Amino acid sequence: MPTGQIRKALSGFYYVKHDGQVYQTRGRGNFRNRNITPLVGDWVEFESSNATDGYVLEVLERKNELIRPQVANIDLGVVVTSCVKPNFSYNLLDRFLVTLESKQIQPLIYVTKMDIASDDVRAEMTEMRAYYESIGYPVLFSEAGEKDVLTDYFKDKLTVFMGQSGAGKSTLLNKIAPELELEVGDISEALGRGRHTTRHVELIELHGGLVADTPGFSSIEFLEIELSDLPKQFPEFLEASDYCKFRECQHLKEPKCEVKRLVESGEIKQSRYDDYLQFYEEVKTRKPKYNKK
Repeated sequence: MPTGQIRKALSGFYYVKHDGQVYQTRGRGNFRNRNITPLVGDWVEFESSNATDGYVLEVLERKNELIRPQVANIDLGVVVTSCVKPNFSYNLLDRFLVTLESKQIQPLIYVTKMDIASDDVRAEMTEMRAYYESIGYPVLFSEAGEKDVLTDYFKDKLTVFMGQSGAGKSTLLNKIAPELELEVGDISEALGRGRHTTRHVELIELHGGLVADTPGFSSIEFLEIELSDLPKQFPEFLEASDYCKFRECQHLKEPKCEVKRLVESGEIKQSRYDDYLQFYEEVKTRKPKYNKK
């Protein structure tokens, strides 16, 4: 039974790529009963007698998934944030990073509008970059020479874009892939279905990897992270926690907390700790979700 990857989902059809060919398939009838919804990015087992008439039989285990955009098995999340207009927000950046960490997605920070930044803003962004790179996050600025480096990260990865409203996510995607519309059209035409104007997610082959052709969410609520897991989504907290007095230290009011000591000494950025406290409160006070019968 062949295994392929869903590259596009549209109007009840799943377009599965296998051995260089795309197959139009439908989902198996019992998926609904089993509460399974195949997603773009899923690896699936399928059967097909021809390129336009097949069935997805089984969805293989995912390593992660996002709701917006609806994509599974993501390797890299490019967080697009502007330095001005709208102004840079540590809080919003940390929201994206925590969400990506919780899904085991490698984040990359991309700062736009550096060409119109004042000297003070440039200095702040340089300081921001030094700190976030020190805790393991690559940071790129939208300047000559740097924006070209972004595509080097795509190779052998499935990449999605996300970030604040007005930061220029769509503009950046179009610059990276001016041929994007052409590629989407080619795939649709090859399947004999013409061009679709419906907004859907599609994976585009780009620079040796796959890139979701639509940007993701611009605001985030922590709907899935548990309180006990939240501190583990901050890499510098996780590293410091080995030296906390209590094994499951929440870095709040516990004595001999290494995280709080490093915040006081300036080795952990105050804004990161402040954001952690805010996120902790949000997770603690969120309303429980009830499944509809």
